[in-house]
Amino acid sequence: MPNPVLLNNLEHRDLRVITRRGADLGDQLMSVATFPAEFRDVQACYPIVFRKTVDGLGFEPIALFGFQEGENLFLKGERWEAPYVPMMVERQPFLIGVSGDQLMVNIDLDHPRVSQFDGQQVFLPHGGNTDFLEQMNSLLFGIHQGMQDLPGFLSALLENELLESFVLDIELNDGSQNRLVGFYTINEDRLQALSGEAIAKLHAAGYLQAIYLVIASLSNFRMLIDRKNALVHA
Repeated sequence: MPNPVLLNNLEHRDLRVITRRGADLGDQLMSVATFPAEFRDVQACYPIVFRKTVDGLGFEPIALFGFQEGENLFLKGERWEAPYVPMMVERQPFLIGVSGDQLMVNIDLDHPRVSQFDGQQVFLPHGGNTDFLEQMNSLLFGIHQGMQDLPGFLSALLENELLESFVLDIELNDGSQNRLVGFYTINEDRLQALSGEAIAKLHAAGYLQAIYLVIASLSNFRMLIDRKNALVHA
């Protein structure tokens, strides 16, 4: 279970964070949450799809790394074989804390990246922030800002009935059948049928580009299948 606490330079003065990649460090993920401001970078490497939120009341966009829980087809030992690693992966083990209008940095002390001996120092010997922590601060702020735009984007998709469920059937080179279910994507027919006024409204809100980036990202399913085939024959 996560154990998030408010980061401070007294209790955590000797804290270090392991930055290499690895399954033992929490990188064996099928997917991770993303947001419209990150779509341009994410769609260059991964399919972007939508799934129901845990409470079942809404949706969230995710970057897909594999076809089943615990499968990251981009992770090879200590290498992440893609030029872009999503921000929600990069931030680990840090989290955003909110107190009123104030943003704070929390850290999950039970995360496998947290160490006393290995990795990047979080604080300088005299208590100041290291460059590494400043980078994490910027990353967390970027995530926070990006997440602020997400509810409006999702509302626009639902208002225009642009989300549809899909099933992806995959036959691998070894003849095995695989099926990806439980996810949603953009209904392109519905998008094409929208009125000029609706399209203009999406464009004015900055959502139209994000929608087309999601559609473009689906071509990455071919690469995921190729990676899965390579794994089967390895």
